[in-house]
Amino acid sequence: MNNNLSNKLFNGRVILACLDGSAVGESVCDYAAWIAKKVGRPLKLIHSIEHHHNAAVADYSGAIGLGSQQDLLNELTNVEQNRSSLLIKKGQLMLNAAKQRVENFGITEIEIYQHHGTLMESLIELEDDIRVTVIGIRGKQHEEQSKGIGHQLESVIRSMHKPVLVVNKEFSEPKKTMLAYDGSTSCKKALAMIASSKLFKDIPCHIVHVGNQGEALLAEAKSVLEDVGIEVTCVQLDGAADEVLVRYQIDNDIELTLMGAFSHNRFRDLLLGSFTAKMLAATNKPLLLLR
Repeated sequence: MNNNLSNKLFNGRVILACLDGSAVGESVCDYAAWIAKKVGRPLKLIHSIEHHHNAAVADYSGAIGLGSQQDLLNELTNVEQNRSSLLIKKGQLMLNAAKQRVENFGITEIEIYQHHGTLMESLIELEDDIRVTVIGIRGKQHEEQSKGIGHQLESVIRSMHKPVLVVNKEFSEPKKTMLAYDGSTSCKKALAMIASSKLFKDIPCHIVHVGNQGEALLAEAKSVLEDVGIEVTCVQLDGAADEVLVRYQIDNDIELTLMGAFSHNRFRDLLLGSFTAKMLAATNKPLLLLR
């Protein structure tokens, strides 16, 4: 095990739960609390407030007469200020309710953070302090969709250099994990996380390789986990990766999957479709992603 890699990746202080009032928010709290309790780290609950008052003023200022322009602009400004105040209050109520929920898990070190700006701005500001980020697969604006991922999720996964747990269901404590493994750098990071984190201690792991000539990769990964006392099952599968991995996950009642996230070749992703996005869309179990 590369201890330098492990220390660099997982030396953050807090488990971060991203909340925006969507239905999956309770599950985000529960999974974040589970992680925080298992690894003995503080839990930080965050709500980001995006402001659009400049856009609102610009939309209307060109359509009003000279005599009434300043009055209407002032009124628009007041509307936006009131809206901002309401969003702040709603966010505070949500964070307070979330705090009460995670306290039921026995979490005592809890921080509440309300940020003015985009979620990405919040995460960039906090990244050095983050150990794992927990986020719902779809935010408030897209929660009525039954499939697909939220518009902010891809940018979060691509930008973050710390693990991101994407939540898409009610919480159930994982009894088995699956590592989708191809020997890439991001997969080795996921392997290092399993081997080094208290989160995965005593949880059996299925290491799955899709494609030919995976025996050596599987043997290498198996050795890493068995050396730290983790029960391992190795499997080599054929077929479309997202389809066979989701089927294996369902057939074996695996509650949590770990995998590398997105290639660095964005152009290739656009041409062929991102494997990560396909997995996020296809599975109904949480995914822990590393870049």
